Amino acid sequence: MFVRNRRPLLASVVLVVGAGLALTACGPDNTDTAGGPKPSATTAAAVTPSTAGGPASGAPAASAPATGGASHTATKAASAPPAASPSGGTRPSGGGAGSDARPCDIENLTVQATARSGAPSQWVIEVHNTGASACSLSSTPGVDLGNSGSRDRSNNLKPILASGTLRYPVAAGQKAYVVLDLDPSGATTGTTPGIDEFNVLVDDEGMPLAGTKNFPLPSGAHVLNPQMGVYRPTVAEAVTSEASAGK
Repeated sequence: MFVRNRRPLLASVVLVVGAGLALTACGPDNTDTAGGPKPSATTAAAVTPSTAGGPASGAPAASAPATGGASHTATKAASAPPAASPSGGTRPSGGGAGSDARPCDIENLTVQATARSGAPSQWVIEVHNTGASACSLSSTPGVDLGNSGSRDRSNNLKPILASGTLRYPVAAGQKAYVVLDLDPSGATTGTTPGIDEFNVLVDDEGMPLAGTKNFPLPSGAHVLNPQMGVYRPTVAEAVTSEASAGK
């Protein structure tokens, strides 16, 4: 009798277990929300905006140049052009091509003074540059006229000068001329007595007084209101310059 009742009880247990499994398969997924799948923690961090106005939390930061540094694409500042060479630049030997040539050394000059033919009151002062390079002279030489026997030269006469302030360049081996007129009016009376020489310092802008040359005048020379031109490359041009003195 015990064996007969065992089969129906076993069948009931199987039915109960099968019903439970069926209910589980048909029920809702408790892990889903009403709006879809719940985002993972990593995804939420990537889209959460920063409250300080910076990049989103968890997002990779954009690279930026170091503070105070220049961008690799910054334009390089243009370099300043080299300074322009002065006009009449100096030569390797120290001389220049224009009036900026170094001052002449008296040791490299020869100086002569001779009466001009056909105009006995005019004297031509000739300066020859015997040096190996160009040099320059003041626009006119320093000239005064006096008595060779006088110890006081403060009263020596100085000629009226033609206008000119630029230094005069003399190339190596070349000559410069200036004309001195002792008596432009040609007067024979009222002239200054006792004048028997004139003194020449070919450059009166810094050349030592020891470089002064003395030239005697013939007896009876007339000296009245003398005048002088500026240095010129020829005697004819020097005569024209002298004629403009005082005008």
